[in-house]
Parts: sequence; C-alpha cells; structure tokens
Amino acid sequence: MTHPALHGLDLCWSSLHGLLSELSDEQWSTQSLCPDWDVAGVVMHLISVEEMLLDRQPLEFAERLPFEEIAGLTEAMSSLSGTQLTEKFASVTAARRAQLSAMSEDDFATPVMTPVGPGTYGRFMDVRVFDFWVHEQDIRTPLGLPGHEGGPAAERSIDEIRMSMPYIAGKRVGVPDGDSLRVHLAGPVAGDITVRVDGRAGLVDDTDETTASITADSTTFALLACGRVDPQSRIDSGHITWSGDEELGERAARNLRFTM
Repeated sequence: MTHPALHGLDLCWSSLHGLLSELSDEQWSTQSLCPDWDVAGVVMHLISVEEMLLDRQPLEFAERLPFEEIAGLTEAMSSLSGTQLTEKFASVTAARRAQLSAMSEDDFATPVMTPVGPGTYGRFMDVRVFDFWVHEQDIRTPLGLPGHEGGPAAERSIDEIRMSMPYIAGKRVGVPDGDSLRVHLAGPVAGDITVRVDGRAGLVDDTDETTASITADSTTFALLACGRVDPQSRIDSGHITWSGDEELGERAARNLRFTM
C-alpha cells in the first residue's frame, strides 16, 4: 500500500512543476518569502534536500541527517537557468517517486532522525510534504500566482501546524491558565483548532465558547505560523480578525509564528 506521504509529495511535485514551467527569467529572480532566497534559491534548496535523500535507505538516517551536504548540492546548481532547474526538479522528484514507491511499510516505519526530532521515515516524509507546500506558497505569494491552497497536501501541512498549536498558544501567545483560544480556518482548508490551558496547553475537540477566537483563511494562518509575512499587514488587510477577549485575540493574531 502506498504511504499517504507519497500522495502528498506527488501533489506538491506536480503543482510546483507546473508553476515552474511557466515562470519567466524575471520571475525566477523575484525575492521569495524566505529572506535569504529568491525563487531560484527556494527551488535549489528543495532539489538539494531530495538529492540528499535519493538512493539512501531509511536506516542511513537513524542517527542524524546529513544536512551539511545541502550547501554543496545547491552550489552545483547555481549556474543553471530556470529551464534547467525545472528539468532537474522533474528528474530528481521522478527518481524520488520511484524510490518511495518501492519502499515497504517496514521502510516507512523505520526509526530515523527527522527535522523535528526522532520519528519514523514516514514521519520524515510527512514533514517533507509540509516543507514543499510551504515553500510553494513562498514562491506563489510574492509572484501573485495563488494556487494549491487546498487539497490533501495543504490539509497535511495545516495539520502540522495544528500539532504545534499548544506550543504556539502556551509559549508564543501566552494564553493564561484557565483560558482558551480557537483558530477558525475559513478555507480553503476549513475547520477549527482549539487549545485550552489547564496547567498546560492542549488541543481539545469541544465546541464550548472560548476566551478568544481568531479567524483567517488557511493560507494566511500558515504563512503567519511559519513567520513568512508581517502580522500587521494581514491585520490591516482583514485577512485575520479576532473576537472575544480583545487583548488575547490581538496578541494571538500577532504571535502565531513558531518556525521559519
């Protein structure tokens, strides 16, 4: 049976390849939402990580991830044109697709180190879905080319943030003990994420009234949680609003960032 992460990666790879195939030279050199990279830089980073993973068995990552290889792999692509980077993206992801398709359930269950700590190879690939989806938005947003904001890969990526909401609410926002915060996602990935603090912050499924609630589209929520955009700009544009406790709601809207 195909691991769910491969389906998510397939969606990201197909969407990104379609986007890259249409970019002009000027668009390739546009600043992405990542401060250190233009669009080409983001693509080189994505390719280099997949090259690092290519043709290696999960057990090779049991103790550590050889991220030190990425700089050299990226440097080797620095002279490639946008067309050449698109072709390389297609060839590397095709090779990775074949590699992952041939893996067994035991392979995906292999304990490895992941970018978010010890886990399994399958968990690592779930994180790769999140990385690809967020980096696709890093490219699309400044280019004014929205897309791939819904569907399984987007849902998986929002779920990655949902799992971090107790940390965000407890440490970043500082929701007081006894209070609660709800994030209402208006779409394309729709739903509610609710955190209550009872000694410590935790996710809850109840629909009881919360101390404060913030509302945003799911892409805005993701970009804020990943530190990609200035909260004030999204507040001014109305992309994120709040209700209930005014002070807590505003503090939440301004302090969702948990990664970059």
